[in-house]
Amino acid sequence: MEYTPEDKKKANLDNVAKDILYKTMDKNMFSKIKTCTTAKEIWEKLTPICEGNDETKENKLTVAQQNYESIKMREGETMEEFDERFSVVVIELTSLGKEYSNRELALKVMRALPRE
Repeated sequence: MEYTPEDKKKANLDNVAKDILYKTMDKNMFSKIKTCTTAKEIWEKLTPICEGNDETKENKLTVAQQNYESIKMREGETMEEFDERFSVVVIELTSLGKEYSNRELALKVMRALPRE
């Protein structure tokens, strides 16, 4: 069977995508997708594993919101360290569909800082 230039391009892009996906996973994860033949198959198999079902997503959101609500700057922590920790929480919330305005985030940071 002869491949058209378009078929060759698609096959090449699929191989590039598979290579990227392979490089991001450990042996345990690889064992779950090793029978997949296309990047699309790999993606479709990984999505529910990594994201979880609706209940899992809701639990992740609840935990992330609790982390956001309870975050405080720790004694001896630099502003840079606190900012990094705060950013991780905000990014997690954003990835789960919860977003805050810049004003809300600024107020949260001010409330999280020590009083002195």
